[in-house]
Order: sequence, then structure tokens, then C-alpha cells
Amino acid sequence: MTGRELDAAGITDPALRAAYRRCRALNAAHGRTYFLATRLLPADRRPAVHALYGFARWADDIVDSLDSGADGPAREARLAELQRRLDRGLREGAGDEPVVLAVADTARRYAIEHGHFRDFMAAMRSDLVVADYPTYADLRRYMHGSAAVIGLQMLPVLGTVVPREEAAPHAAALGVAFQLTNFLRDVGEDLDRGRVYVPGDLLAGHGADRELLRWCRDTGRDDRRVIAALREFEALTRRVYREAEPGLGMLDPVARPCIRTAYVLYGGILDAVAGDGYAVLHRRAVVPRRTRAAVAADGLVRVAAARLRHRRRSRTAPPAPSAAPARPVSEEVA
Repeated sequence: MTGRELDAAGITDPALRAAYRRCRALNAAHGRTYFLATRLLPADRRPAVHALYGFARWADDIVDSLDSGADGPAREARLAELQRRLDRGLREGAGDEPVVLAVADTARRYAIEHGHFRDFMAAMRSDLVVADYPTYADLRRYMHGSAAVIGLQMLPVLGTVVPREEAAPHAAALGVAFQLTNFLRDVGEDLDRGRVYVPGDLLAGHGADRELLRWCRDTGRDDRRVIAALREFEALTRRVYREAEPGLGMLDPVARPCIRTAYVLYGGILDAVAGDGYAVLHRRAVVPRRTRAAVAADGLVRVAAARLRHRRRSRTAPPAPSAAPARPVSEEVA
């Protein structure tokens, strides 16, 4: 993380600065799409976003590790230790684990509800024992903790122009939409981890099941029943994006370009999956680099326009009370 971002956020303690840098590295290594979008945020808000996503990524890596030595009991023990450290960090603002130190500091700075972190950790633990989801309702309950709460954690950082509770359902839906996109893209990889996130009743509605997914994965062949199920899963995901879209306009104007860019880029993953014939059991669909660059460029234009409007308002009117206070806006773009 650049010193400029940390300075803009008012993070001066050397240990905290190192902790936030560690989170940024995790986000950059594992979350290319969202990391790119985060560059469009005001500099003072980027460390908090990196802390939230870095922590989520770290916990997810414990659950998803394919290392031969990372068996179920070992992962359960590591998650339990992470929970212990998180509880102490949120309670005391202290700890010897950099990622926890950064996320606890972010939770304090932005008054993020601790319950969101408890729900997230509960979802991570369930991944150790739950291998599939009979219905979409079952999956949606799981995603409250694994995805919706990420959107809710983000709201205090991004800021809103409406009461936060009005924006909250859309923020939660956007977290779910992003995760559903990842589930569709990673069907093959998740199957190798022993998990199927495509609901069982959706698969059955097209004559497919886990065994057929496994057969396709093992043989490298496609099956029309699987493709039909994945196409329906894509349509379901797009409906959740439509649930989330009204929330974009409820965000602080200087934060909107970041989230809109993520919204478009993740939607592009769905386009890539469909364009590749739903071959997600054989390979990961990738948004072309030129498309990513074009979306990022559009985001930069939106950033410049939003910050110009912000400066004009600052010169012509006294500050108005915010419906959901955010950190001071930095004029740094990069």
C-alpha cells in the first residue's frame, strides 16, 4: 500500500501501516477484478477496503486450500484460531496478526457492526462440513454470511446519500451477486474441493446432478443438461445484479465509480462464461484485458467528474449533514 494512501487515511502507527500493506497485498494477489476497481476510490478509503477484503480472502484461503496437509481438522483448527484472534482484535483493538489488526482497526474507525464478522466466520466454518445446497433458499442463507455481510461492511466506508438502512439491502445483494458470479466461474475448481454451489433442485430441473458434473470434469466432455443448468444459474445471478443496481446511485458520488466498475467487470465474467459455452467445468472464463482496460478508463472519467462536482459544491455551499458519514474525501486518484 502506498504511503500516500495510508497518510490520507490518517494511519500513522508503523505496525498498523504494515498490517494494512499486508491486506493490500492479499487483495492484489487474489482479487484482480475488485483490486482494479478499488483504485478508483479516494485514497483515504482504500486501506479500509483492502483490510475488509484482505481479511475475507485470508479466511477463505484457509477453507479452500488444496494443500495435501490442509485436511479438515487442520482447517478447523486454523479457523478457530482466526476466530479467537478476531474476537480479541475487535474487543481490544490489539493482536499479533497483521490482517486481524488491520480489519479490527477498520471496524473501529467506521463503526462496522461486529455481528457482520461473526456471520462471515460462521459461513466459513460451514464450508468445512457442507458440500452442497439442496435449494437456492439454502444457498442464499449461506451467502448472507459469506457475501451479503461483505457488502454491509463496505457501506460505512463508501458512504451514502440516503439513510444507510435504505441502501443496505442493495449492498447485500451486490455482495451476493459477486459471489454467485464466482460460483459460476469456479464450478470445476469448487467440485475438486468437494463442494457444489449450484443448487441441487436447479440441477435436477435439467436432469443433472453432482455425479454428472463430476463425469464432465473428469472426462473433459460437455453435457447439454449441465449447460442448461448453468445457463439458468447465470440468469438467476443476473436477477440478483438487478436487485443490487438501484443501490449504486445511493452511494457517495466519489465512491460510485469504484462500485460501478466492479459491477460492470463482474458482470463481464458472466458474459465471458456464456461466450465460452459454459465450459466452466474445464477452464476458468476470463474477461479480456482490453475490456478490463476500457471499463477502468470509463471509471477514471467518472472519478474525475465526481470529484470536480465535489470541489464545485465545496466552493459554493456550506457542508450539509451526511446521511451516512464517511471519511474525508481525498483528491488523490492514484
